[in-house]
Amino acid sequence: MLTCAKLASTPALVRAASRSLYRPVSAAVLSRPENTNVLIIYSSPFHQDVSLRSFQTSAVSRDIDTAAKFIGAGAATVGVAGSGAGIGTVFGSLIIGYARNPSLKQQLFSYAILGFALSEAMGLFCLMVAFLILFAM
Repeated sequence: MLTCAKLASTPALVRAASRSLYRPVSAAVLSRPENTNVLIIYSSPFHQDVSLRSFQTSAVSRDIDTAAKFIGAGAATVGVAGSGAGIGTVFGSLIIGYARNPSLKQQLFSYAILGFALSEAMGLFCLMVAFLILFAM
């Protein structure tokens, strides 16, 4: 009974238990060996921390993060092309409307300027989001 108490309160066991409390659940599940032996846990309590550090800051993880940033920035940049298409549509509609009814020239032009401003604002917003993804994250 006394040997069980000494074994249960060894400093290595206390350190291993306290480390497992502050580890994320996903990291604890992913780095847990299937055949856990009590002697292995007591003999190498620092092995889990080394594997945890390499799991969180590996080169593969950094490459995936970089690729995700570039994909997200590219997807946000597509909105700038949509803005250009919107501006072309607005001024194309202005020309068609003026050809149909020249007396509405002033009203059509003011609506075209409003449509241009809204379309350009959305394009600039998409460009800003792309730069934020690239340089702020």
